[in-house]
Amino acid sequence: MPVAEETVSISDVISQLQDYSPTIPDAITAAICSESGFETSDPRIIRLISIASQKFIADIANDALQHCRVRMATMPSKSGKVPKDRKFTLTMEDLTPALNEYGIVVRKPPYFV
Repeated sequence: MPVAEETVSISDVISQLQDYSPTIPDAITAAICSESGFETSDPRIIRLISIASQKFIADIANDALQHCRVRMATMPSKSGKVPKDRKFTLTMEDLTPALNEYGIVVRKPPYFV
C-alpha cells in the first residue's frame, strides 16, 4: 500500500523558518549576501539562504567523512585490529575530493609542496 505524501505549502515552510535558528547566524548570511550584491529586506529569505548554506556545508563534511572512512579502511593498521571508537580528523586529503564532487577545485600553493 503506497504511503500518502503530505502536501507542504511554501507558507508552512516559511512559518517554520521563523522558529528555527540555523548554525550560520542571519547576520553573517546577510553580510555575505550584501558583499556579493544581494540585497533583501525580508528576513525569511536570509534565513532560507542560511539553512541552504548549512545543508551544503553538512553535505560536504559528510562526503569528506566517507572519504576518510574509505581511506582508513584501506590502510593497514599496526596492531591488525580496528578500534571501535575510532575518531576521525578532517584533513585536506579527505576534503579535497569531497569538494571536487561539488565542482570546487582546491589546489595547494607551490610553497606547501
